[in-house]
Amino acid sequence: MATRNRNWKWIIIFLLPIAAMYIAFFIYPFIFVFISSLMKWNGISPMEFVGFGNYAKMFGATTFQISVRNNLIWAASLGFLQVGLATIVAFLLARRPRFWKGLRTVYFVPKVISGVAIAMLWKAVYNAEYGALNAVLSLITGQEWSLNWLGEFHTALAAIIAQEVLYIGYFMIIILAGVMSIPTSYYEAAEIDGASVWQQETLITLPVVWGIVVTAMTLAMAYGLRHFEATFLMTGGGPGHSTSTLALMMYDKIGARKLGEASTLGTILVVVGFLVIVTLNNTLGRKSLTGEDQ
Repeated sequence: MATRNRNWKWIIIFLLPIAAMYIAFFIYPFIFVFISSLMKWNGISPMEFVGFGNYAKMFGATTFQISVRNNLIWAASLGFLQVGLATIVAFLLARRPRFWKGLRTVYFVPKVISGVAIAMLWKAVYNAEYGALNAVLSLITGQEWSLNWLGEFHTALAAIIAQEVLYIGYFMIIILAGVMSIPTSYYEAAEIDGASVWQQETLITLPVVWGIVVTAMTLAMAYGLRHFEATFLMTGGGPGHSTSTLALMMYDKIGARKLGEASTLGTILVVVGFLVIVTLNNTLGRKSLTGEDQ
């Protein structure tokens, strides 16, 4: 018992710095943001208490409703499409096909390139007059394509999300590391029993790395919920706020010195993120592929 007590003392000592940083850099800022969300404030004049007036104003705004919808679309797209593609590629590379090490590097390289540079590259690709995408489609179909991908209501959001979903390198590396840690004896035994490659991947590989895949989905959804850079650089939230996100709205409110409303958006973003992540972990994260609680 004495040893256990001594261990708890050391655990508390080691946890104190982390707890202090967490309180200083998350708990306190969140409390401050929530309190300021109840105020009318321009950052200079004294705060004026308005209660939940800012929240009522936000929930009644069409732009806010569009932004929440877009944030959820972003989260779902990155969580399921991007991580799904990363999982498939990781499974294929784990089979060590020819040039697999080179392919692994090629897939990961975009993650070390500035997101601003990539956004500008895709903005040029999507350009209506000289963009590569229209040129390729014209060549394939034999018809002239001049679609303004980033300027049309029905294509702008999908175009921005598509260029982000393609960059699977970060999550591919995480999942690939998990797959390659699986003992080869599992697959050798499965081959002896006559299991096909598909059966090996679905009945051995995927269940073993399922926890890693869910973690990757959580990270991807968290990024999707706080997405800002590509939309800001490629469309600025247009056309007609059709690609707006909560982070972009927050940026606009800060620029207009409406810090109370910006804090309201920040608080809502934290709550939405919390609900999405908790829902994900309580559905996919708590059960294995065999239906048993993990």
